Amino acid sequence: MLDRIPFLIGLRYTRAKRRNHFISFISMTSMLGLTLGVAVLILVLSVMNGFDHELQHRILGMVPHAQIQQEDGDGIADWQHFSSELEKYPHVIATAPYVQQQGMLTASGSSAGVQVTGIDPSLEDRVSIIGQHMVAGSLKDLTPHSWNIVLGGELARNLNVGLGSKVTLLVPQASVTPGGVFPRMRTFTVSGIFSVGAQLDGSLAYGNLKDMEAMAQLHHPQGIRLKLDNLFLAHQVMANIINHLPANYYGTDWTYTQGNLFQAIQMEKNMMGLLLTVIVAVAAFNIVSTLVMVVTDKRADIAILRTLGATPRTIMGIFMVQGIAIGLIGILLGVIIGVILALSISDIINWIQAVFGIQFLNPNVYFIDYLPSRLEGSDLITIIATAFVLSFLSTLYPAWRASRVRPAEVLRYE
Repeated sequence: MLDRIPFLIGLRYTRAKRRNHFISFISMTSMLGLTLGVAVLILVLSVMNGFDHELQHRILGMVPHAQIQQEDGDGIADWQHFSSELEKYPHVIATAPYVQQQGMLTASGSSAGVQVTGIDPSLEDRVSIIGQHMVAGSLKDLTPHSWNIVLGGELARNLNVGLGSKVTLLVPQASVTPGGVFPRMRTFTVSGIFSVGAQLDGSLAYGNLKDMEAMAQLHHPQGIRLKLDNLFLAHQVMANIINHLPANYYGTDWTYTQGNLFQAIQMEKNMMGLLLTVIVAVAAFNIVSTLVMVVTDKRADIAILRTLGATPRTIMGIFMVQGIAIGLIGILLGVIIGVILALSISDIINWIQAVFGIQFLNPNVYFIDYLPSRLEGSDLITIIATAFVLSFLSTLYPAWRASRVRPAEVLRYE
């Protein structure tokens, strides 16, 4: 029974209406501050996880994890055999040939810079997610010598073109003819439009491998794209492959083009987590001021309990229970609110954008045009554990101070 005394009295102090309303106000403020801090921390980390997930599975689903090229020559002649050899390396799960051309697309008086990738439609789904994001047309329409092209949705809007429209591709190489030197250009027919909801929609286009080989004046694919089972091992895998290839081969991986973006997201997530944890700490340590005032208010009760045989440890336990109860209620409410917001923030933002006609994320500035959210169980556990530890630490000093109250001195003036 004695072991239950701190628990029972501590909970009773938590539920009781105090004579001093200011103490009740401070107690409620501490609880609400902890609730707000935990909820915001869950929401922000979920949004940062969403950005991280979208980068990995949407942006890096379009950008090759790694690619290998020859420094000179007419492309990779026996690319089928070369691809099968590359797939024998650890972590390489798929390969596909490609030809890339940087250039400018023009149509109806509009122009836009673009990177056109020549692909084999039958192999592209092995290394890219573009086939899953076609909103019009199909990759199967990219047949050899058809001179068809697939554009990103944002790029098609910028050029004001749709299916069946004609666009002209100009590349920086020059063609020498009897009439002089002219920029290399070719008219394509738009046969498909894709949309991944990212910045890449405004800068990527796809054509048939054979057509782009002719455009680049090559007879074979320019290089091989690789898909890995773990994209974070891309640099090590590429280094291992290049070390076993002749000197005229070189390779790049996604960290050269998107690595800074990924590192920026990771850094922002860590910094936001740290700053919001400080907010949670401030809210948790408000419990200190609450309990100190409660101890002062309950000095007579403490003295009576001591005269009835309660030990300093029992008194300390009473106020630790009270402080932990305040912390747990605040944490529980914060988790509930934070989880609800994390699961619905994308819909909330979409509703606000639709009602007020505004756009929070412009795809011309940000790499995606919507606010993603991904609730991670590990983050939830870490937040709950951190908030609980901070709440527990906040109870130690006031509880210790309560255990040091001398009953004789208090009762002398009562």
